[in-house]
Amino acid sequence: MSMRLYNFTIIKLTVCLILGIVIDFFYGIPLNLTLYITILLFVATSIVYLIAQKQFEKTVWFGVLVFITMTSLGILIANFHNQKNHKNHYTNQISAGIDSLKTITFRIREVLKPSIYHDKYAIEILEIDDNEVSGKSLLNVEKDSLAPTLKVDAIYVTKSDFKDLIHPLNPNQFDYKKYLEKKYIYHQLFIPNSSLLKVSSKSHTLFGIADNIRVFINKKLKTHDFKPDELAIINALLLGQRQDISEEVFTSYTNAGAIHILAVSGLHVGIILIILSFVFKPMERFKHGKLIKTIMLVSILWSFALIAGLSASVTRAVTMFSIVAIAINLKRPTNIYNTLAISMFIILLFKPLFLFDVGFQLSYLAVFAIVAIDPHLYKLWKPKYWLIDKLWHTFTITVSAQFGIIPLSLYYFHQFPGLFFISNLVIIPFLGIILGFGILVILLAVLNILPNFTANIFGNIISLMNDFVGWVSQQESFLFKDIPFSLLYVLVSYFLIVSSVRLFIKKNVPSLKLFLVAVVFIQLAFIYNEYNKPSNEFIVFHKSRNTLLGHVQNNKIKVTHDFDSITINENHIIKDFAVGSHVSTIEESKFQPIYKLNNKKLLIVDSLGVYNVKSFKPDYVLLRQSPKINLNRLIDSIQPMEIIADGSNYKTYVEQWEMICEKRKLPFHQTSKKGAYIIEY
Repeated sequence: MSMRLYNFTIIKLTVCLILGIVIDFFYGIPLNLTLYITILLFVATSIVYLIAQKQFEKTVWFGVLVFITMTSLGILIANFHNQKNHKNHYTNQISAGIDSLKTITFRIREVLKPSIYHDKYAIEILEIDDNEVSGKSLLNVEKDSLAPTLKVDAIYVTKSDFKDLIHPLNPNQFDYKKYLEKKYIYHQLFIPNSSLLKVSSKSHTLFGIADNIRVFINKKLKTHDFKPDELAIINALLLGQRQDISEEVFTSYTNAGAIHILAVSGLHVGIILIILSFVFKPMERFKHGKLIKTIMLVSILWSFALIAGLSASVTRAVTMFSIVAIAINLKRPTNIYNTLAISMFIILLFKPLFLFDVGFQLSYLAVFAIVAIDPHLYKLWKPKYWLIDKLWHTFTITVSAQFGIIPLSLYYFHQFPGLFFISNLVIIPFLGIILGFGILVILLAVLNILPNFTANIFGNIISLMNDFVGWVSQQESFLFKDIPFSLLYVLVSYFLIVSSVRLFIKKNVPSLKLFLVAVVFIQLAFIYNEYNKPSNEFIVFHKSRNTLLGHVQNNKIKVTHDFDSITINENHIIKDFAVGSHVSTIEESKFQPIYKLNNKKLLIVDSLGVYNVKSFKPDYVLLRQSPKINLNRLIDSIQPMEIIADGSNYKTYVEQWEMICEKRKLPFHQTSKKGAYIIEY
């Protein structure tokens, strides 16, 4: 990795744009203020540029001003794309009363992965009570085996109220609310299928047309004997749709370190570009052939991106390879770092919050690492034979990509597949053939000329790939799970990786110094984490129909619960807490009627309703398993500071207790509303 990398202007401008988007995301600067500041900065930059041009000299102030202007532009773009800042956003219509019933007209935008009880969709709100509005929401439709899946672009009317998205109710759990807010979705609707009135089913948008194409292709493929898992993988590989992949297959690919194969990204788009370039090669013989070939390549790539759903990873890949295709076919010199920066810059101008998309982050880091590290790893050995050379290069590319994504993968997913290189070594060399064969199968199926034996061969190849990935994922001794990894660890890990690569490339004193500084930072991060682990905490977790308590002391959590079958090490609530809090030991313990937490005391009142406490006054009372008690009498006799009700209680009981506490102005904590209750002592 050369230091000349930092001399590329587009890279500096992209960094400034990213900084602006991050500032707006975390601090939410008002739109009008950002607009005025950006205009003033653009005017100031233009004046300084004209002065510098007349004096024929470069000035450092011009550079500084450009970078500040670009940062301000990043803030403005993020602000402008925030749909809540638009006057006709639906939130301005419902701000008076979120729980009141509204007549809502909406269009289906995207079919999402269903939950246990609901089919899920991303929708565009078109009208509320006959007022034209804009904005997106999450739609939950009660599952009905007799009702068909709602189609993209179909317009419906319903009477419903908007519900708030819910933050996770327990510590360190995935925050679905934040995830949806990054997609400009702020509320959700819960509707039975019978309450939906279809207004229109015609496709009016590109997304609807793309969905119709996918449905048409699947209809043709289903006439052949593809198994459900085979069809799901074909949809993921070639149509960018992963919602039909079974949990078992998805977990296998994740544990085998091959999940990126199922996400249409740079690997797939690069292979498709190579195939298309080969197919259109004869066009170069004609006048303006190269220009026409380039236009066709870019058009087909973006058509593929649209059919694949314009996800962050496919948008990134198609943007980058469109720039590469233009540069190669028009014989313009290009630098891969510049190409990466330009593609990122263009994408973030139109989709600023893609910056916080996990797929976007991982794909860019993987490509950057491959470009920076792979040439140097590949040089370590020069095999004589073609096949061994290709396998060696696949291995070096795979390892290089892992250097780019390991810290972020550990931060988001807390696991590391030790056999990632085996699954990649076997699948990636054949992925070009699989994709090429897949495109041929789809074309033949659409034209109604796909022979059954050809479909069977392709289905067997997909099944073989699934079986191989399944076998790799079963080697559990090589799968490292539940690895605690904080954001601080991510930052110091990337510092260590960059300094290590620099030392590997340039074996000199400055590189050694940078590497040693990185090692020191790693050690400081471990020390900081050790001192900031939770100690002396008592947690009342939220678990529907059950009680789940955690007592943290000295890097150990003692867990008390009333579950029938599941072991505590399998419980995701406890695992998420332990991993996120860097707690290393989990033990089970039995219920106690009273917990003494230094100078604080917690009394538990269960279904028996017994609370004979005379010797002391408890600070907290936890009501569990719906005790039939007179809460007023309990408060009078015990006089607690706060009442806590967990998820094991009947809803009607909890509502009654809440009303009593409200009247008596006594704090009441309901875990199903406010989440887990944590007592620090």
